[in-house]
Amino acid sequence: MSGAGLRIAFFGSSLVSAYWNGAATYYRGIIKALHARGHRVTFFEPDAYQRQQHRDLAAPDWASSVVYDPTEAAALACLERAARFDVVIKASGVGVLDDLLEREVARLSGSGRQVVYWDVDAPATLERMQGDLADPLRALVPAFDIVLTYGGGPPVVEAYQALGARDCVPVYNGLDPESHRPARPESHWQADLSFLGNRLPDREARVEEFFLGAARRLPERAFLLGGSGWEDKPLPANVRYAGHVYTGDHNAFNCTPLAVLNVSREGMARFGFSPATRVFEAAGAGACIISDAWAGMDLFFEPAKEILAAADGEEVASVLAGLDRGRARQIGEMARRRALAHHTYQRRAQLVEAVLTGSGSPGSAAA
Repeated sequence: MSGAGLRIAFFGSSLVSAYWNGAATYYRGIIKALHARGHRVTFFEPDAYQRQQHRDLAAPDWASSVVYDPTEAAALACLERAARFDVVIKASGVGVLDDLLEREVARLSGSGRQVVYWDVDAPATLERMQGDLADPLRALVPAFDIVLTYGGGPPVVEAYQALGARDCVPVYNGLDPESHRPARPESHWQADLSFLGNRLPDREARVEEFFLGAARRLPERAFLLGGSGWEDKPLPANVRYAGHVYTGDHNAFNCTPLAVLNVSREGMARFGFSPATRVFEAAGAGACIISDAWAGMDLFFEPAKEILAAADGEEVASVLAGLDRGRARQIGEMARRRALAHHTYQRRAQLVEAVLTGSGSPGSAAA
């Protein structure tokens, strides 16, 4: 490895576009914080899924962005470049040639170079591998120097270790105080309860229960749904659909309503210890968050004081019905203080640095 900062090659879905790409703000927060600590990241992403046509980030000065054609030849050319870096990271869910990228990145291990598998959807990845003994990633897990995950806590760590991972460290979501902060409310985001999330197979039933179910129980209240893919979803009359919400609008989207809702995807709810990016973004904006209940929540925010937990749509409706603007502001401010003190991407980057350089205990950095 280089003597100063690390030179890191990162293969992921997209850094410059959050369109159908919920991991974008996670990548941005961690990579920007790594840059501030002296490391240099080149992010390789395929030109796919119309993400380049929906870019919401200009070329950043804290990372080099390489957009390549979604072909095997172009991917191999990027891998050849990556071989000259100190660390090569392959994130899950690139969406194009994942098997090839995982195989070739694993082969780069050695000669003073570290290779990392960074799973940004560990519950789904693990359940896929556990259900298919022929899954090509199963054989590669032991070849990576380390597995980092978007979250998942002890259940995910134990599952990866059972598959032969040399080490597995959760790197949780967080917030960038420069990006996620209180904003002036805007009338077109006005609602009693808002939810932001793309329509995905392992999320839809839970959105139906926690968000739309609450809306049907409170027909006199206003609900706002943001995210891609909900155009043909039947909605109650009191639910307004906003479509894709660009990241530049997230702060106002979070600050304007009385409360915002977090709904975990099914796998993340089962494993627990998986706070979504939106939770920390909303906390950074000082929003009052109502969340589906999941194991490990109290490690991040104190229920009833910094976040409001609900077991189902009926409880969401009950919590919302009993919430006034003053209490919502108080909860949002407490969440913001907790997030700024313990859940910034600067702290997450410190953990990643400790893991990659061996300069400290990952456990102490995580704490």
